[in-house]
Amino acid sequence: MNIFSEAAKLEEQNRPFALAQIVDSRGSTPRHSAQMLIRDDGTIMGTIGGGMVERKVIDEALEALKEKTPRLFHGRMARNGSDAVGSDCGGAMSVYISVHGLRPRLVLIGGGHVNRAIAQGAALLGFEIAVADIYQESLNPDLFPPSAQLLYADSFSAAIDKLEIRPDNYVLIATNNKDREALDRLVEQPIAWLGLLASRRKVQVFLRQLRENGVAEEHIARLHAPVGFNIGAETPNEIAISVLAEILQVKNKAPGGLMMAAAHPSQHLRVVIRGAGDIATGVALRLYHAGFKVIMLEVEKPTVIRRSVAFAQALFQPEMQVEGVIARRAASAQEAIGMAESGVIPILVDPLCESLSGLKPGCVVDAILAKENLGARRDLAPVVIALGPGFCAGQDCHAVIETNRGHWLGQVIYQGSAQENTGIPGNIMGHTSRRVIRAPVAGVMNGRVQLGDIVSEGDAIATIGETEILAPLSGMVRGLLNDGLVVDIGFKIGDIDPRGASADFTSVSDKARAIGGGVLEALMTLMRQGGKAKEEVLTVA
Repeated sequence: MNIFSEAAKLEEQNRPFALAQIVDSRGSTPRHSAQMLIRDDGTIMGTIGGGMVERKVIDEALEALKEKTPRLFHGRMARNGSDAVGSDCGGAMSVYISVHGLRPRLVLIGGGHVNRAIAQGAALLGFEIAVADIYQESLNPDLFPPSAQLLYADSFSAAIDKLEIRPDNYVLIATNNKDREALDRLVEQPIAWLGLLASRRKVQVFLRQLRENGVAEEHIARLHAPVGFNIGAETPNEIAISVLAEILQVKNKAPGGLMMAAAHPSQHLRVVIRGAGDIATGVALRLYHAGFKVIMLEVEKPTVIRRSVAFAQALFQPEMQVEGVIARRAASAQEAIGMAESGVIPILVDPLCESLSGLKPGCVVDAILAKENLGARRDLAPVVIALGPGFCAGQDCHAVIETNRGHWLGQVIYQGSAQENTGIPGNIMGHTSRRVIRAPVAGVMNGRVQLGDIVSEGDAIATIGETEILAPLSGMVRGLLNDGLVVDIGFKIGDIDPRGASADFTSVSDKARAIGGGVLEALMTLMRQGGKAKEEVLTVA
């Protein structure tokens, strides 16, 4: 067998390999024209002359396979100096190293109608396809592309073991009645993309169960569910297009959205939000879905209660996902701009807004909700919007958004201030202040339960130092501070929702959505208005 026959065989198997070709040689070298094939385990076929230069090329080829990028290697047959390979021949050679057998692998858990359509579409896109099912009739070869690997097993757990899923694989679960079994086996595995084809209600149930079983938020955040783009898909082929579009977006690191939408001013407008708690997150989602490039500023250790719906959690874990939108920590203004352009919401540690000069936002939203002005000024950006009491529209900012629950929640105020803070939490099933948990002592906070847990009145839900914190009423733990934070007496540390299992702690609240709507209205109104503010907003890139 020659090199090209072996290359064709490996390509068919989608096994990574590199081809090394001498493209230039000068002086005394082992070979002047030769090729060598390097497999991903370091074994070779052919030779470019042996010795130290060949060893160097093999190492370079393995690095190229790891990075999935071709490269040009320069080597001098010398002991010392630049490009020296440690031999005494005295010549030099250049070797081009190309990489092959790197088709992305799509693993479909379940062989039903939708996964069959996805397999057919993915084959046209160049994916290596593997399909597993526990029903032999679901794996009829006539229903799948000829190159697809079809694997039958007694259980999906056994099938997943046999599939040897790798970190660079894309995996979709669509088994109908065995989704949870497959999800349990895969949710903590490092995978490039993990999707679940399920209804929103089913997803919420699964997420709650995963948290009850102690699955870390960083693993749960990687799950894409419900999966696919919202294009009104109903048939298996339509759903396949929706799902494959999301997989391609992740694979290609693309922001998504309509190509024609870039002409809208919001596509070019950068908005900085001060704070990344649950209300600020609701605002961020409204603006993000309207097409704005959102960047959020926070303190190093934010005291966020409703962590499951707060982008601030990205400062405590690799990334945070809320309602399908991902946030990650950014190390600099430049990195934040790049992340925002790619469709990710960046979180910068910058409580003093020192990054604004580099970010050059068209709008700043003060969403700290401190009940007082902690540095908002009209000159921070062409448009400045503030939430709640402590601000005066026309002086501190261009608009204030009402945050008190009631008839005027979400109202945009262009002159004057919001209502004063009542200090009384929103009423849920007759409970107001009682459902909010405050620290009885000062110290280090550590939780004993997870968000979404159902507790009874008197259950221990946390400790501050040696002091146990008890649930003031029965219901769902909807909010709880991160472990390890230092709190003072009277500090808000948790929140119990008396609605219990019917409460939803995985999506932003009605209050956050209403306030977010007010911010969006204010921003669009100020953008439409004439004068200097409008001109500056529309010219910010």
